[in-house]
Amino acid sequence: MRQNDRVRQVRRYKMLLCAAAGVAAGVLITFIAAKGVLSEHEQTLTTQNEALEKENEDLRTQVSKTEAVEDSASLLSSGSENWAIALVNEGHPLDTSYVPAEMTEIESERSVDSRIADDLKRMLSDAKDAGLSMYVASAYRSYEKQREVFNNTMQDWISQGYSPLNAYDETKKSVAVPGTSEHATGLAVDIISSEYEALDDRQGDTEEQKWLMEHCWEYGFILRYPSDKSDVTNIVYEPWHYRYVGKEAAKEITEQNITLEEYVLGQ
Repeated sequence: MRQNDRVRQVRRYKMLLCAAAGVAAGVLITFIAAKGVLSEHEQTLTTQNEALEKENEDLRTQVSKTEAVEDSASLLSSGSENWAIALVNEGHPLDTSYVPAEMTEIESERSVDSRIADDLKRMLSDAKDAGLSMYVASAYRSYEKQREVFNNTMQDWISQGYSPLNAYDETKKSVAVPGTSEHATGLAVDIISSEYEALDDRQGDTEEQKWLMEHCWEYGFILRYPSDKSDVTNIVYEPWHYRYVGKEAAKEITEQNITLEEYVLGQ
């Protein structure tokens, strides 16, 4: 009898163990399923957040580019982080009264907006360390100075037999009309080789310009008027004219082989 009782107890114990194992398995399966649902939900939320962040970044970029063309003088004098990409050209003139709030002299009678001075000095210093010889031939120009440069160049064309109208058209291909010059922003510099000082296409063949064209973006500068973009900039190839746009924009513009117009306006 005792033997039968022991058998029944063992069977009951086994049944309890099986029941407990079944419950445990059920709980485990439920947990795993719930965890899978949560993981999937978390992944969905992560994907949605990444998409929202990308959308916000795109919107911020669009806002900055809109600011760059609406009122360049206000943008340049504001505390906006987008000041460096202010667009100044024939279609987007700069207020003739604009003067950089603070300027730093780079070389004798050659000053720039103080916000770009350190990067410019570093670029010139690194070029010198690379065994190159160059200097800033022109930097900030007031409206009056730009008008003087424009008029003198126009007079040169007239002295060569051009009519005033044709002389004007020729002049604005290489000299910005007063009020539309980047030099007035304090963000543009003309840098030339000490070994070849002429402002012509051959300037681009010097070792100094080759180095600048390859490395200027690292310091926040771009070659403003490339040889193959005159139809966009309306300015002829100027292998000496560099414009500060900030390191991030300079990197993107260089990588995409575009101009500031194309970067800001999406031309």
